[in-house]
Amino acid sequence: MSKPNFAPLKLFITGPTYIRDDIKQAALLPEFGHRDAENDLRFGPIRENLRKLAGAGDAYEPVLFLGSGSTAMEASIRSLVADGETLLNVSVGAFGDHYYNIAVANGKKAENLKFDYGQAIDMVVLDAKLAELKPEVVSFTHNETSTGVTNDMKAVCALIRKHGAMPLVDGVSIFGGADLDLANSGAAMYSTATQKSLALPAGFGIGFISREAEAKAEKVTNKGHTTDITKQLGRARKNQTLTTPNGTLANQMYVQLERIVSEEGIENRFARHLEMRGMVEKWAEGLDGFEMFAPEGFRSPTVSTVLCPAGVTSAQLKKGVKEALRAQGYLMDPGYGKLNTALEADDRRLVIRVGHMGDITPEMLAEYLVKLEAELKKL
Repeated sequence: MSKPNFAPLKLFITGPTYIRDDIKQAALLPEFGHRDAENDLRFGPIRENLRKLAGAGDAYEPVLFLGSGSTAMEASIRSLVADGETLLNVSVGAFGDHYYNIAVANGKKAENLKFDYGQAIDMVVLDAKLAELKPEVVSFTHNETSTGVTNDMKAVCALIRKHGAMPLVDGVSIFGGADLDLANSGAAMYSTATQKSLALPAGFGIGFISREAEAKAEKVTNKGHTTDITKQLGRARKNQTLTTPNGTLANQMYVQLERIVSEEGIENRFARHLEMRGMVEKWAEGLDGFEMFAPEGFRSPTVSTVLCPAGVTSAQLKKGVKEALRAQGYLMDPGYGKLNTALEADDRRLVIRVGHMGDITPEMLAEYLVKLEAELKKL
């Protein structure tokens, strides 16, 4: 069989993300039985390091779902929204809408409270909606990947709880890149995944499940099988997965989490992400016609969105800038497709995204921004 001609690209998209060579090599570690003692040697440290990275303490049980962040999110809906209950989903972008669509697809009584693209959750509007709807459960996105907006998770959870509802949080694109202090967040269940800020291949959804959520799930019916968090928790407490895991990814995850916690250091990792956000902010300020899309104070530490000058089209970004950078060995993000389509339809300025999450370094980002700027100036 001939060797495939796959282009080696440096990824500056929002996931999948750049994977270090040593993590790629970890895929060659020995395979193992997932009900054998060897399994515990991987998943025991994995779960402990996930607790540390989340700041979860003993307040949450880490669970690995086979699949993606959407798998964990679906489990939160199936297990924690009972028949007859109302779910309010709060959306600031495409992935907020995704959480709502998952609820609807599972037959849940749900309503979607949407905010304008590029804006964070308006607490006054949310307060009024909670008072009006009186939902039992509220879902929202911590870090909106399509717009680069980070919501204040603790403040939103506190408001939800003031109205007696249970908060479910999608943290897919921020976990591993920012300090969550999950133990003090107020979230009932926090869902994330491997292929974003953890800088691993896709393959596991990750759920941090509180005792409160576990107690409710025991009373909810029709939870499915892999989306039943009570079944998942039974295996997780044995450092196992409910069904056969991706052993290759488990080996990589073990190595990566040990490196993050014991070598780079959790605080250093978070500081690196903040530094890179600052680099993009400074870069955008110095580029004529460009500016940050997300408002100051709500900008993501893992993905930045930048407004382009008026008149720039999706075709120019996709066929011009993206392909020019591909030829130079970079995969550029010309903006989330559905977002730019909507902005273009409303005659609004389009955005590009710069993914700076996971194991991207400031040096790598600086090099990329020089190349990106050169192509953008040709528009």
